[in-house]
Amino acid sequence: MVSLLLLIALVCKAQEDEPVKTQVDSAKIDLKEQGIAINDSKVEKRKPINPLAPSKAAFYSAIFPGMGQIYNKRYWKAPLVWGAIGTGIYAYTWNNDLYGRYRTAFKRRQAGFTDDEFYDIRTPDDGILPAEPDLPDSALEDAQERYQRDRDLALVITIGLYILNIVDANVDAHLKQFNIDDDLSFDLQPYLELNPITNNPNYGMAMVIRF
Repeated sequence: MVSLLLLIALVCKAQEDEPVKTQVDSAKIDLKEQGIAINDSKVEKRKPINPLAPSKAAFYSAIFPGMGQIYNKRYWKAPLVWGAIGTGIYAYTWNNDLYGRYRTAFKRRQAGFTDDEFYDIRTPDDGILPAEPDLPDSALEDAQERYQRDRDLALVITIGLYILNIVDANVDAHLKQFNIDDDLSFDLQPYLELNPITNNPNYGMAMVIRF
């Protein structure tokens, strides 16, 4: 009698342990489907997303253009940023210098002076009269307006490139944190099933997307 009761107790114990194992296995499957790696000794989660990374990248690019790209480890972008913004600054400086020179000469002409760099005064000892100016007053006025316009355009383009540098660093930091795991997949598979009413085969195509 004691042996029979012991046997029954062992059978009940075995039946109770089996669902627990099944539940553990099911939990592991669910974790795998959610993208969490399962190990016999530990459960390993993916690297967490840093929500401050885009803000940091934008801040660094605002402080010094190209630094945000370096923070994102897009090193090849930094020389492009420096070259683009440097070209804009050079164009602004060059046009601003010429604008200042022509403006100064024009203002002196209006004041009655003839000693600007574009007049070309010749006063030799033989008493030859000063030559005609290299550029008339109208040419000086047109030149200063043209260089002023080009200077302002270069300034606008440079500011636009500076803002684009900040936006690029911010967006790139966002894109780097997108899930590009190998678990992401897209597959098309043919399938065959039997119609439960007519018992005839049904052919089709199944689209499987795994996240």
